[in-house]
Parts: sequence; C-alpha cells; structure tokens
Amino acid sequence: MKLLQSKTIWVISTFILLTGYWASCTKDDQILDVPVVLNGTELFSTLATTAPTLDGTIDAQWANAPKLAVSPAVPDPGNNLFTGYIGQTYPLTIQSMYDNQNVYFLVEVKDNEKNLKTSPWYFDATAKLWAKEPTARTFDASGVMTREGFGIDQFAMLWNIDNSTPKFASQTCYASCHVFTPYLNYAVTPPAMKSNASSGNHYTNGASEKIDMWWAHPSRGLAYGNMDDEYQDWAGGPNVTSLVGGSGNGRHFDDLVVNGASTTWPYAPTYTADATQGSFNNTQNLKLDGIGATVAVPMWIIPNSTSDYIKVADTIAGGTAVKIIGVSSLGVLTYATGSLDPNVGNDYQRLGNIATSGIGTKCVPSVIVSPVLNGRADIKMAAIHTGSSWIYEIKRALKTADVLKQDVDFSSLQDFPFGVAYFNKSNYQHGIKPNLVLKFKK
Repeated sequence: MKLLQSKTIWVISTFILLTGYWASCTKDDQILDVPVVLNGTELFSTLATTAPTLDGTIDAQWANAPKLAVSPAVPDPGNNLFTGYIGQTYPLTIQSMYDNQNVYFLVEVKDNEKNLKTSPWYFDATAKLWAKEPTARTFDASGVMTREGFGIDQFAMLWNIDNSTPKFASQTCYASCHVFTPYLNYAVTPPAMKSNASSGNHYTNGASEKIDMWWAHPSRGLAYGNMDDEYQDWAGGPNVTSLVGGSGNGRHFDDLVVNGASTTWPYAPTYTADATQGSFNNTQNLKLDGIGATVAVPMWIIPNSTSDYIKVADTIAGGTAVKIIGVSSLGVLTYATGSLDPNVGNDYQRLGNIATSGIGTKCVPSVIVSPVLNGRADIKMAAIHTGSSWIYEIKRALKTADVLKQDVDFSSLQDFPFGVAYFNKSNYQHGIKPNLVLKFKK
C-alpha cells in the first residue's frame, strides 16, 4: 500500500511539473524556462549550436541562454534635461549567444505602448496652421504638464572599443556623458567659462578614446532590419575646441571621420559628409495661398495613411507618397492630383484635453526614413511589439570589416563591459543601466 501511495504521489507530481513546463513554453512571449539573474551585472553568452533566426519570434535555443534582468532608470543630471521622466524605470531582460562568426542578443522590454511616430504633424484647427507635436513632455512655469511627449521607443547599447576609454571599465555609459562640465565661451570678450545648463553631449576624454554605440532607432535602420551603428569620440577634445560640453559632441555615424577643423569660433572639428541615409525631416516652407505668410507644412504625405513613418522609396517615382505643392489659409494641402482638407473630421487634429490627449489616426509623420548603409548597417535586427513588450533580436559579426576603429571587436571572447539605455516615447530622455559585463561561456 505504501508503495502504491508513493507511486501515485510520484505520478501526480510529475504531471504537475510537466503541465507547468508546458505552460511556461506556450506563453504569449514564447519564452521557455530560462535561469534569470535579477539585479545582477553579468550577461553570459552561451555557445549556440544553431543560430537563431532574426524574426522577432523567440526560438527554442534561447532556452539555453541565461537571462539578465535589469531596470534602466532615468537619472537626474541636475540640468533639467530629463525633467518629467526622472526616476522612471523600464524593466527589461537580456540574453546572448554566439558562434564562430556572430554574437546574438535577445532583449525584451516591458512596454504596453508601441511608439514609432516621432513629433508627428497635426493640424491646429483654431490657428488654421500645421504644426508638430513635441518630442518630449512640456511643462508650464508651475511645473504642470501642458502636453504629453510624442517621441519614440528606442533601445541602445554602448561598448568600449579596444579598451581605449579607461573610464568605461568603471563608468560605462557615464564615461562619455559630460552633462556637468562647463566650457570656454569664445562668443564673449574676454572668453569666459560657461556652465553646461542644457546639454547632454557625449564625447570621450582623450584623442585615442572611442566608444561603440548601437541604437535601435525606428527612424534609422529599424524599418529595414538594422540597428544604427554609431560611435563616440573626442570630437577634437578641449585642446581643439575648448568647448567641453558646448559644441563638443562626439556622437557620429560609422564611416565618418575628422577631416579638419573650423577656423572660427566655436573651433569645432569637421567631419566627412554623410551619405543620404537613415532619415531626414519631412518639412518644407510654403506661402499661404501662394502669396501670404510663409508657413511650415509636410513635404510628403501618403493620403489616408496611418503609418508611423514614410519610407524614402514612397517619395520617388512609383511610390505611394505625394508631394505637397500648396497650402491654403484654411490649411488645405494640395498636391498634383488632389488635396487634403484637415478641417473635415479630426483625423489630422489633436483630440480632447490638450495636455494628455492623443492625435488623429492620420496625423502625418515628420520623418522620411531610408536604409542605413555600409558601416552603419553592421548590426542586423528584428524588432516586434507584442502588445505588452518589445522584443529585439540582434546579430553582429564578432569582428566586422571596420578599419576605422569604430566597432568593438568581440573575437577575443574576453569580458566586455557595456551599458544599456531605453527611451520610452521620448527622443532624448532615457533610462540608463551602466556597469554591465558580457562574458562568453567557453
């Protein structure tokens, strides 16, 4: 009898465990049972027997990769740069695998909203003018929010290139963020030090220091299956610009290099020209009724579209976008084969309460997006929004073809410090998680 009872208990226990395992394998986010490290700093990359498919669907082999769970938090730089977002946290998990050619990352960010339309055009029915929504929350003098921000969801990672930036080992993201540093202002006589009150420029601390920046940017690459591969450098440094925190912005797209320096204030370095890629503003200036005041309006629209952006292919022959060639004093936009009257219905207008309302479903995107190219396209990515979270699947060669020292080289399989950031419906304000380490499990 005792033996029968023991067997019965064993069978029931096994059934419960198998049922629990099956349920964990069929959740909406498709994650299998994976060890999760909470509040840790080490991300272990496991050797993959089969490469994951980059499609936003979580393949079964990710079950062998431990999860690192972190919550990037929006800091207070002390200069009002992140006002309205300070203290917010964005829980996410990271996993990694590698093979003899590539390293892979799977990132899941809890986010109930999908935000890909940055600063969209809307029609002000009172002023009878077209305008753009703010990219971040705005506030009045009393600190009361007057308008919700219309930025985008973004994920980013920073890496030390060839261990060239000494501070990165201990500070990661903060090693190049110079939000407090004053600069020498040559616009006054005699030149005087000026506090850096409204800038968050990134640049390194020495001429040989470089940081690799990966950016899942909806307007730069995401629409075409890439992260935007960028880098940070000294931007000429204080000895050249004497403008630490002023124009000393060391963030650049891959493939761009210094090719000189300006000869007048602010003495900033100049860089090689960037090919037309990534994104550009969907903006132009036209006269009301062809003879009145000059106003800003969209350059291109896709009639009746609800899309988050317009692809550059839609603006050329055979594309679905049409170019705006006129605007009336009532805000009616005209194009070669028709017109758009934003006064009919509210599809192009703000809705309800000004501070917290949304916008009409057809408000026009403010950017035209095109593929990133060459060095900017080194990082492949698929990103999908499930309704409750973002899933990013990322792939990059362990060693790229880079000869300009603008990419981190993982081929040594040593430990690599890194930091991550998440932008929640914001183009600038973001949560940061520094001091993480990628470790390859041999």
